[in-house]
Amino acid sequence: MVSEQLIARRYQLLRELGRGGMGVVWEGRDTLLNRPIAVKEVLLPPGVPPADQERLLLRTAREARNAARLNHPSVVAIYDVVEEDGRPWIIMELVRAPSIEQVVASTGALPVRQAADVGRQVLSALRAAHEAGILHRDVKPSNILLDDEGRAVLTDFGIAMAEGDSSLTSTGMVTGSPSFLAPERVRAAEAGPASDLWSLGATLFACMIGRSPFDRGDPMGTLSALLNEEPDYRRIPPALHPVLQGLLRKEPHERLGGEEADQLLAALAAGRPVLEEPVAKGGSRTLLIGVIVAVVLLVSGGGVAYMSLTSAAEAPGKVAQRTATSPLPTVPTATTTPTPSSTPTPTPSRTVAPVRAWNSPDGWSIARPTGWRGARGESYTEWTRPGGIGHLGVQAIYSSTDPHQILRDAEETLKGQSDALRSLGRRAVLQNGAKAVEWEFTWTARAGGDAPWAQPGQTYHEVRRAVQAGDTAYVLSWTTTEAQWRRHHSLMRQVIGSFTVGA
Repeated sequence: MVSEQLIARRYQLLRELGRGGMGVVWEGRDTLLNRPIAVKEVLLPPGVPPADQERLLLRTAREARNAARLNHPSVVAIYDVVEEDGRPWIIMELVRAPSIEQVVASTGALPVRQAADVGRQVLSALRAAHEAGILHRDVKPSNILLDDEGRAVLTDFGIAMAEGDSSLTSTGMVTGSPSFLAPERVRAAEAGPASDLWSLGATLFACMIGRSPFDRGDPMGTLSALLNEEPDYRRIPPALHPVLQGLLRKEPHERLGGEEADQLLAALAAGRPVLEEPVAKGGSRTLLIGVIVAVVLLVSGGGVAYMSLTSAAEAPGKVAQRTATSPLPTVPTATTTPTPSSTPTPTPSRTVAPVRAWNSPDGWSIARPTGWRGARGESYTEWTRPGGIGHLGVQAIYSSTDPHQILRDAEETLKGQSDALRSLGRRAVLQNGAKAVEWEFTWTARAGGDAPWAQPGQTYHEVRRAVQAGDTAYVLSWTTTEAQWRRHHSLMRQVIGSFTVGA
């Protein structure tokens, strides 16, 4: 919609940019300063009594006062507030960028590192607001703009509230988007900075799957889920689980604070290993960050708990849980010392098949090498050959990200987590009829190791294949030492080629 209306004899409306429940945002021009602007027109619902109109005008003026107090690169700048035709109009900085909601809807989930960076920027804006005594109360993907340079800007302080200011809403009225409300706000309990942090957590969740973890399609179902259900993290990259689980605790005093959340997001944005264990004991928690025993999932990064996948014929029937830090997620191979025997008992010789079928409970299967030790995480399954000579991994990425982009992201991650990375080329292939992309490369394990099974200074040869199946991408990786590569090449092709996804 195009308009040439002039507001307050100065601000020209050019075209409509967006429309919501509380108004319309226009692209405009300040004719006095000759600069582009954004103008928020507050719409009064039909039949609003005069007293409520006055309340709305006061609330809008408060938005301008609050936001104008914040001088922060991730808060949209407020230039002016005027009244025209009995309605308030807010003159703002024009940020030519789509919202996070639009970005995810058009291109799919944000990469983990980008989502973490966006989260840090928004968190920085919220902390600045909180220090000024201002709560945003409507943090959500449609209120965060993301430009081509990666700048994230928090907009719409339309229902923002200065702490200590009297509420201008009717008794019992809950303002904000239901899907991103904190539970205490639904319960009409006192809201504080922790409520905005909850909404940030729900927003980061939506960066991965396009919606809030509590969205049930209708307001009552959504509010019930907020109060009574826990998020389903199965489609969320494990790297994000610690910060999301810390932010989305239903009790405000148990949530991550701003500083803790920033440390976790900073580590994720930098591709560093991170593990956060929120332990609510009298309101306290243990926060572990940095060089600790953690798993960094390649491509997406993250922490994973592992369970033994070895069969009863290969290992004792125990369930082991552990974590590790690795660009190639693994569980360290245990060393066993055989019990000496003075009179070995002869056993009949038998032919052992080189591979055994593994059917994942997640609906895929692969012929994995016999005798390799297995482990399974929430979205990652792997097998390691004793002695660190070989490794096989299958990772599920729950998004429609292009396989080419998945491997490009993997290469960027590996550059910072290994030495002497040398790409040997990529090619399009078919994986049992499905389109896939395969990348072959070599890398050298670092001393102190990101991959516990790898020997420092050892050069490894790897093939990685990204396969798209519906809304899930699978990344298959096969790694051996450079010296063993040719010897096991045919086995590698047999194993990789056997991967299938059930109907």
